[in-house]
Amino acid sequence: MGDEDWIELKFRLADGTDIGPSKYSQFMTVASLKEKIIAQWPKDKENAPKMITEVKLINGGKILENNKTISEARSSVSIGEIPGIVTTMHVVLRPPIFDKKNEKLQNDLPVKNRCVCCIL
Repeated sequence: MGDEDWIELKFRLADGTDIGPSKYSQFMTVASLKEKIIAQWPKDKENAPKMITEVKLINGGKILENNKTISEARSSVSIGEIPGIVTTMHVVLRPPIFDKKNEKLQNDLPVKNRCVCCIL
């Protein structure tokens, strides 16, 4: 693979800290990228995600789909990319869902998907 097959990414967390920058293959799926983010998550942070379903990646104001490659996800965002520049993606965590009756963590997804993103 040549240099054009790699992209340099960093990930901005909600508190303003960053993971990276690191180089990733453009053919890597967003789900694989999320697994790497979870593995690199700062140990001193509370509420670290445990599964990729808890992580949302945002690039250019769009939530990236797990089954797409980085290249496909970036091409769906109509933002001009400058070669050699680090791309910043925002990481948003979905809070755990608790069953109010049993005070236990629910594994099922809610009927309504709600997402709130605050980019400072």
